[in-house]
Amino acid sequence: MKKIAVVLSGCGVFDGSEIHEATLTLLNISRNGASYQCASIDSDQFKVVDHVKKAETGQKRNMLVESARIARGQIVGLDKIAPKDYDALIFPGGHGAALNLCSFGVEGAGMKVNPEVEKLILDFHKAKKPIGAICIAPVICAKVLSGSRVNVTIGNDAQTASVITGWGSQHTNCRAEEICFDTKNLVVTTPAYMTATSIAEVDAGIEKLVKKILSL
Repeated sequence: MKKIAVVLSGCGVFDGSEIHEATLTLLNISRNGASYQCASIDSDQFKVVDHVKKAETGQKRNMLVESARIARGQIVGLDKIAPKDYDALIFPGGHGAALNLCSFGVEGAGMKVNPEVEKLILDFHKAKKPIGAICIAPVICAKVLSGSRVNVTIGNDAQTASVITGWGSQHTNCRAEEICFDTKNLVVTTPAYMTATSIAEVDAGIEKLVKKILSL
C-alpha cells in the first residue's frame, strides 16, 4: 500500500489549511487504496483569524496542534517525514500555506520558505518522489524548485503567475477541475479554491491530482 505524507498548516482557510481541500485530499487518498500521514510544523501560526468576523484575534495558536484537529489527532512533526518512508508528498492550500509554510502572503515575490518545508521538498524531489500542491501551495514548489523550472498552476491569477515565472518556474492556466502535471519534476498541482465556485469542483481536481500521484 502506498503511503502519502500530507503537510498541513493549521486549521481554517484564513489562517491555516483549507479544511475542504485537506479533507478531500485525505478522502481521495483513502478511496484510491493508499494511506496517509498528516504532518505539520511545531510552531506558532503567523496569525489567528475569527472565521465568522474574518478578523484577526491577536491570539497565538500552534500550527501542529491546530492541524491535529483535521488529522483527528493522528499527526507528526514535519521533522518525522522522510522520502524513504513515503511514496509522495502533498500540500493542501489555504492561507496557512502562504503565511505559515512560506511568507508569500506577506512578501510576495520576495517570499521565504520555511526551512523545514524547503528541505522536505528538495529531499522528495531528489528522491524522485511525486509532490502534489493544491490552491496557493504550488507557489512554494515554484520557489523551491525554480532551478528546475518546475511547471505548476495556481489557476488563472495573472499576478501570481507573473511572480512564478519571475522566479524562473513555469505556470499553466487551469480550471478547478483540472491538474497540471510536470512530467520531468513529478509535480502535480490543481487550483482548487483559487478558481473553484463549489466543493464539487474542488473534489474533481483533487481526485485527479491524487490519482495521478498514485499512478507514478
